[in-house]
Amino acid sequence: MNRIRTLLDTLCRRAALLLLVPPVMVIAEEPTPQAARTGSLLWQMEQGYATATLINTDVRMQISGLVARVSVTQEFQNDGAEWVEGIYVFPLPDKAAVDRMRLHVGDRFIEGEIQEKERAKKAYEKAKQAGKKASLVEQQRANLFTTSVANVAPGEKVVVEIEYLEDVRFEDGRFSIRFPMTLTPRYISGQPLPDKVGSGWSGDTDRVSDASLITPPMVSGSSGHTITLTADVNAGVPLEIIASRYHPVSVREDSGRYRVTLSGDKVPMDHDFELVWQAVRSAEPRAMAFTEVVNGEPHHLLMVMPPDQMDLPAASMAREIILVVDTSGSMHGVSIAQAKRAVRLALQGLKATDRFNVIEFNSVSNALHPSSVVASPSNVNEAMNFVQRLKANGGTEMRPALSLALRGQPPSTHLRQVVFVTDGSVGNEDELFTMIEQNLGYARLFTVGIGSAPNGWFMRKAAEAGRGSYTFISALHEVGEKMDNLFRKLANPQVTNIEVQWPNSVVVDSYPTTVPDLYFGEPVTVRARASGGYRPGDTVRVSGNSVTGAWSKVLTFDMSRQSNGVAALWARARIAELMDSERRGEDAGETRDAIVETALTHHLVSKYTSLVAVDKTPARPVGDPLASEQLANRMPYGQSTNAIFGFPATATDAPMQRLIGLALLFAATLLVAALRIGDEWTRGRLA
Repeated sequence: MNRIRTLLDTLCRRAALLLLVPPVMVIAEEPTPQAARTGSLLWQMEQGYATATLINTDVRMQISGLVARVSVTQEFQNDGAEWVEGIYVFPLPDKAAVDRMRLHVGDRFIEGEIQEKERAKKAYEKAKQAGKKASLVEQQRANLFTTSVANVAPGEKVVVEIEYLEDVRFEDGRFSIRFPMTLTPRYISGQPLPDKVGSGWSGDTDRVSDASLITPPMVSGSSGHTITLTADVNAGVPLEIIASRYHPVSVREDSGRYRVTLSGDKVPMDHDFELVWQAVRSAEPRAMAFTEVVNGEPHHLLMVMPPDQMDLPAASMAREIILVVDTSGSMHGVSIAQAKRAVRLALQGLKATDRFNVIEFNSVSNALHPSSVVASPSNVNEAMNFVQRLKANGGTEMRPALSLALRGQPPSTHLRQVVFVTDGSVGNEDELFTMIEQNLGYARLFTVGIGSAPNGWFMRKAAEAGRGSYTFISALHEVGEKMDNLFRKLANPQVTNIEVQWPNSVVVDSYPTTVPDLYFGEPVTVRARASGGYRPGDTVRVSGNSVTGAWSKVLTFDMSRQSNGVAALWARARIAELMDSERRGEDAGETRDAIVETALTHHLVSKYTSLVAVDKTPARPVGDPLASEQLANRMPYGQSTNAIFGFPATATDAPMQRLIGLALLFAATLLVAALRIGDEWTRGRLA
C-alpha cells in the first residue's frame, strides 16, 4: 500500500509540473500582471512592471510610373523609468530595396550607413555599451526586418525613418502596391536547439535556425499600434479608378496627379494596405520603359503586356486540379472562411473531363482520396461536404502536404495544377522552395494568400518555384473576383519562350535571367544593367509565343529622362537571384561576396549588409543600467490569439505535455479511488 501511495505522490507531482509548462508565446498584459485586457506589452524590470514602448507609424509613398519610393517613420516612446533598448521586428514588401535610415533625437538626426552585417552589429553594440544613441536595421527575411534602438532615456521619444524602393505590380489591367502593417505569427517546425540567438517567443530549431529573430510578441489590441499613410500617385496615364481595397481613404486629384490619404487618425495596424489604380481603357499601357544611369551605366526597368486572350476559348486539355488548403491555427476566424469559399468556387469550376483531389493540412495532412478522382457530380458534392466541415487548429506543417500534392505523376492526358491556399505563416521558407523545385515535375503550383497579413514573400517565391502565379485574398467579399481571375489563368495557356533581344553593342546583366512562362493578364517584367554604348536608333525587342501565335514588341529608351530608383531595383533583383543560387547549393563564399558587393554599391540592406546609425555623443550616464525591450506587433485582423498560440498551434511539445499531465492526473484520481476502496476493505476485515 505504501508503494502505491508513493506512486500516487509521484504522479501528482509530475502532472502538476507538466500542467505548468508555459506556452511559447506570452500574450501582453496591462500594467498589472493580474489583468490582461488591452494587450499592452509589459516587461518586468528592476523597478517593477513598465508599459513597453508604443509604436506610431507614418508612411509616405511617392509613386511615379512603375517605381515607388516609400518612407516609413516609426516613433518609439519609453514610458518606463529606466534606460532601454527597443527591438522591433516588422514586415515590409518582399521586393523592398531598403536603402536609407535616419535616427531622429530631438532636433538632431543621424544618417545611417550601409555596412557588412557583422561590422554594423559590432558598431551598434559598441555604441550601446558606451551609452550612445544608436540604431540598427537588419534583414531577417526578404519581407521581415528588425530595428534596434539603443539608449532611449526614461520618458524620451526617438524616431527612426526607413526608406525603400519598390516596383509597382501590374496585373489584369490594374496597378497596385501593398504595404504590410503587421505579420501573421510564423509556425516554427523542427527540434529545439540548445542556444537562442534572438529574443522572440520561439526558440531556434534545426529547421529554422533563426526562429527567435522572426517571432516577435503579438498584442491583440493596442492604442499605440496606429498608422497614418499618404500616397502621391503620378501614373503617367489618365486613371479610371484609384481606390484602397481594405481601408477607407480620401482621394484628391490635381492635374493628373492623385493624393490618397487614410481616413481617420487612429487607423489600427492590423490589416495590409493595398492601393489599386486602373488606367482609362484607351490609355491602358502595353509597354513601359524606365532608365536610370548610375556610375555611367544605364539601368532599365521594362514592362510589356503580351496580347490579350480574353476572347479566346479556354484550353481544351483536361486538368488534374489538386486543391491544398491550410487549416492550421493561424487560419482561424475570417481566414478559414475565405479559404473554404475559395476552394468551393474552385470545385464548382471543375469540368467533367477534369480530375481532382482535396488535401487539408495542419499538424498532419489529410487527403480526401488516396489519389485524384474524376470530377463527377457525386465526387464534387462529397468534396463540398468535406470542405464545409474543415476547422482551423493545429500547427502549419506544409512540407508533407506539398509532398502529397506533388507525389507521383498525373495521367498523360491531364495537366497537373496545384492550387495552394494558405497564409504562408512558416519560418522554413527556403526549405519549402527547394522541395517544390525538386518535386514539381511537369506540374504547376499556384498560391493563394489568405488573410489580412499573409507572408507575401512565401506566396510569390513558392509560385515562382512552382512555375505558376500567386494572388492574395484578404477579405471575404473579394473571394469571387480573385478566384475568377485565377480560374482564367488556370484555363488559358501560358505565354512561353519569352526572349529579350538587346542591341549588339551592349552587354546586359538582366533579371530574371530566364523570363518565366506567363499566364493571362501578366506582364513581362525585366530589370537590367547595360554596359557598352547605345547607338542612335537602338531598340529592345521582347518576343514570345501565345495561342495567338508569335508576337513581339519593340521598345526605345529615352536616356534624357532619369527615373530615380531603377538601379536599386535592379540590384535588389540581382541579390534575390544570388540568394536563390546560394539556396540551390552554389558556392556560398562567392555568392556572399557578390551580394555584399552589390548591396554596398547600391546602399541596400540584405542578408549580409545592415544599416547602422550612431550618435557621437554619449547619452546614458556611465553606470546606469540598460534594459532591453522586445516590442510587440498587433495581431492581424480576424485572427484568434488562442487559435494560434493555444495548443497545438506551435512547434513546441508543450501542448502534448499538458495532455500527458491531464492523463497523469486522471490516473492519480483512479489510484485515489482504489486506495479508498482498499482502506475500507481493510478496515472491514479488521473489524
